[in-house]
Amino acid sequence: MRAAIHKASPKLISGRIVRWFGVNQRDLPWRRTHDPYAIWISEIMLQQTQVKTVIPYYERWMRELPTIASFAAAKSQRVLKLWEGLGYYRRVRNAQEAAELVVRDFGGHFPTKFDDVLALPGIGRYTAGAICSLAYNAATPILDGNVIRVLCRVYAIGGNPRDKKVNARLWELAGELVASAKDRSALNQGLMELGALICAPREPKCKACPLAATCAAREQGRVEAFPMLNSPPPPTSRKFAAYIVRRDDHYLVRQRPAHQVNGGLWEFPNAEGGHPSEFHILDAEPVWRIRHSITRYRILLEAFSARLANGEAPAGARWRTLAQLDKLPLASAHRKILELVKSREAGDTAPCPRRLKAT
Repeated sequence: MRAAIHKASPKLISGRIVRWFGVNQRDLPWRRTHDPYAIWISEIMLQQTQVKTVIPYYERWMRELPTIASFAAAKSQRVLKLWEGLGYYRRVRNAQEAAELVVRDFGGHFPTKFDDVLALPGIGRYTAGAICSLAYNAATPILDGNVIRVLCRVYAIGGNPRDKKVNARLWELAGELVASAKDRSALNQGLMELGALICAPREPKCKACPLAATCAAREQGRVEAFPMLNSPPPPTSRKFAAYIVRRDDHYLVRQRPAHQVNGGLWEFPNAEGGHPSEFHILDAEPVWRIRHSITRYRILLEAFSARLANGEAPAGARWRTLAQLDKLPLASAHRKILELVKSREAGDTAPCPRRLKAT
């Protein structure tokens, strides 16, 4: 790891970030509160999810579960329904476990000490730092993808930021900046906002950056060379088949086991590369193709209209009407199937093969 010798002090840099943020920050709903619960919910929703996607989810969540006690007491199916479509469902399962611990061990009041926040399930160093600085103005650093990019460029930090020594140096720099600021909340939010709006991965808007005059990478003419991330592994293709089985006005669905990916969500019977072994499928006819992605996987889900050999659902499966299915939390691709089935039943969509993207 090599870094340029930086002439600007942490106080100078943090001051410029705070002033820039005060003028240029986006009006986001979680920025209108200092409630640690609300800030926490926004942070877990924003993990690997775009701001524009999160806003309606956040607003609905806070209407439905406005306190940590209401979250802790909510039934898991209601929680999953509120989260439906955000993906990475382990986030919300860990969050509900954390909410239950806060109610049990802290009387329903979100902890104020960094170590107590960090000890909660599903909360790592970044999230704990964000909650404590945004809610309590604590001098706790944060380091996410946006902040890493800003710091690597401003200080010309070489090496992969995921490497232990490089990562430790970045945390050290983030700590120096937040410690030098009076408004720690604005400093940390400003770092994230700067990375999101100005210091973009490609074609950064350097002329609009408050740190342009103190950016070592810009001085070297190598802004886009930082951060020095390794190329991601190529995506892996996977193919699944889902079966739409109808009996009168009911459709066959099953609930995923809690310990599996998308645990607790409902889905049409499906399997990778063939028929699900527990279902005796007959007369399968292709109707739709749906493409979606989960982490590094590029998935093709082919939906078939089918019937069961004996007409009876295996153990664990359920017959549900379209109205009942609407109220269940479904995995995104299976929600898309349901919407297509509803359209077909209403006469809006012909049952012919087509390619669609899951939302």
